[in-house]
Amino acid sequence: MMADQPLILWFRRDFRLSDHPMLAAAVASGRALIPVFVLDAQAEALGAAAKWRLGLGLARFAETLAALGQRLILRRGDALEVLQALAAETGAAGVMWQRMYDPHAVARDTAVKAALRAKGLVAESFSGALLIEPWEVATGQGGYYKVYSPFWRSVSARGFASPVPAVTAMRAPDIWPASDDLADWQMGAAMRRGASVCLPYQRVGAAAALARLDEFIDTAVDRYKAARDFPGVIGATSGLSENLAWGEIGPRTIWATGQRALHQGEDGAEHFCKELVWREFAYHLMHHSPHILTQSWREGWDAFPWRGDNRDAEAWRRGMTGEPFVDAAMREMYVTGRMHNRARMVVASYLTKHLLTDWRIGQAWFAACLTDWDEAANAMGWQWVAGSGPDAAPYFRVFNPSGQAEKFDSDGAYRRRWIAEISAKPGPEAMSYFEAVPKAWQLRAGAYPAAIVTLAEGRARALAAYAARGNDAAQIDTEARE
Repeated sequence: MMADQPLILWFRRDFRLSDHPMLAAAVASGRALIPVFVLDAQAEALGAAAKWRLGLGLARFAETLAALGQRLILRRGDALEVLQALAAETGAAGVMWQRMYDPHAVARDTAVKAALRAKGLVAESFSGALLIEPWEVATGQGGYYKVYSPFWRSVSARGFASPVPAVTAMRAPDIWPASDDLADWQMGAAMRRGASVCLPYQRVGAAAALARLDEFIDTAVDRYKAARDFPGVIGATSGLSENLAWGEIGPRTIWATGQRALHQGEDGAEHFCKELVWREFAYHLMHHSPHILTQSWREGWDAFPWRGDNRDAEAWRRGMTGEPFVDAAMREMYVTGRMHNRARMVVASYLTKHLLTDWRIGQAWFAACLTDWDEAANAMGWQWVAGSGPDAAPYFRVFNPSGQAEKFDSDGAYRRRWIAEISAKPGPEAMSYFEAVPKAWQLRAGAYPAAIVTLAEGRARALAAYAARGNDAAQIDTEARE
């Protein structure tokens, strides 16, 4: 292998220069580097909002690389075929990349690694997307964790590697390979008119992510534990899920910053770190039980009498259920590309329990609408709320949207912010929902719809379905709480 052969750096969801072990190793090699993004079948299959947000991230990352005298080469097609062709075209020594963990990505990356090595090329994968690799954590019996609390105790006690320093220089090749034009890919085509509405809510790129983290630590981490469940409190959460999803910030950077805040006595810092490890738990589960993405994680739950897609689910998707807390959350997601975590639990419970609709219907809609879409975290979240997932105790808990609103939105600010029909003077955010949705929906800020099901009726129907599974109906009726 000749020292003047360049290395291809295959970027996927890791658009940053700091806290990036693969990039640091590549720079340390002293070789010329060719950053590449491949729009393959997996990227093409992303939901409308995620694919659009990916396009924004690519554009910003290309600008970041350009500031270092680098380029981001864009190619479209099968990943292995593209990488092999690029290696032949550039005389590259091989390819490096940061690992992904979903089953399809693992299968793809394994095939790529084997094929490249068979040709005598370097093919190395690196950590960087997670604090700790999913296979590095095991119970005392050698199995994997199925409950979060012991997982947290195990991984937090061992500590994590410090983030590697930011790369400040990269050697460029003498001749650059040709690149596609990002505009030709039309990454936001499926967003249609919603893209312009959603754009102001995105904070794209590594610089924005680091600024977001600093702002949160400076202004909100001390009240995070107390305020994080209140969706009407602006700035109570970090908002970093968007940047984490696209690798614009590394988890070790967030952990190290959170730990510094904890050691400085900031209230809420530990809970902030726990939320980061909750994400790790999702990847741990996906690695050890990949069926969590498509099938009920608990045995026997695929026989539960959930309904398939239905008219009630369509009203839920459109934010027109007549249940204000649910509709506010659904509209927030459509306008901003994100949804407050407390609201996610409420809307998921409403769909799977009050409307008895299969959790996969909701999972698919989130995949279509979220700019912070994370396959592992969202699958675990949906199944946790539906009752079919890990650590879902009690699985028959039914969140009461009205009770949740009274507790976490007592002044109604969140609901009025997003539902024009219930506000005396609707603000621009509430009205922007009608500008973002497809014209075919024919929605306007007229009369607010009546509830499609009463909360008492929906709760009773859900509890009856749980009891029919053979559980103790009396216990369920007594213990089910909002």
